[in-house]
Amino acid sequence: MSGHKGYALVTGASSGIGAVYADRLAQQGYDLILVARNQQRLEGLAARLTAQTRRDVQVVVADLNQPDDLARVAALLQDDKRISLLVNNAGVGAGGTLLESSVEAMDAMILLNVLALTRLAKAAAGNFVEQGRGTIINIASVVAVAPTLLNGVYGATKAYVLAFSESLRHELSDKGVNVHVVLPGATATEFFAAAGMSVDALPKTMVMTTEKLVDAALAGLAQGEAVTLPSLPDSADWAAFEAARQALLPNLSRNEPAARYGVATA
Repeated sequence: MSGHKGYALVTGASSGIGAVYADRLAQQGYDLILVARNQQRLEGLAARLTAQTRRDVQVVVADLNQPDDLARVAALLQDDKRISLLVNNAGVGAGGTLLESSVEAMDAMILLNVLALTRLAKAAAGNFVEQGRGTIINIASVVAVAPTLLNGVYGATKAYVLAFSESLRHELSDKGVNVHVVLPGATATEFFAAAGMSVDALPKTMVMTTEKLVDAALAGLAQGEAVTLPSLPDSADWAAFEAARQALLPNLSRNEPAARYGVATA
């Protein structure tokens, strides 16, 4: 293990991707603040990591869809100068179509995947800019660029996370703060059961373990990637995707419509 690196705050830390991030970051030298709703799981994980790594592991029981709980965690991120890394991992998914989904479920998903993530990133960013250092890791999904794979609202929330992360990285790049966004594919977590689906229905060649996912994501962070898509074999494919998007920029806003629309110009 390397030397102490400050505190990492991990949301959705009681299981799955968040719990593995907690494990790996403790091994890397971070003390931890673990945030989730399930107190029993959090305390069990904290006890195990403390015993294994000798790091200080604190537990914050919070439901980030509750305004008071969200405000409490945001205040911690904003005020605690020991925190040097945020893993914005808490999120929820859905597998059905928009017409099949309840309004309440869609509202809750947007609140957690978009509003809570943004609120916590802003709180951490203010703290980190003041300190002149820090890292924000936002967990998105491959559906950010392939929104037809699952529920469209879920895909839209993850497209927001990708766009927000790229904008925030641009905003903070000269202030000593790093922003990293991760796009997992199908991962063996409780996500599928919570979304009313079965991960066993997918080909095994499509499903990555949480351990492999997080290890690849942290390797991408160490290599300086702004966006890590752990299952993509050739990073040149993502570079080409980005280059195509950048090529659109000069023509996204002009004073005349394109000629193909046949609109008369003055």
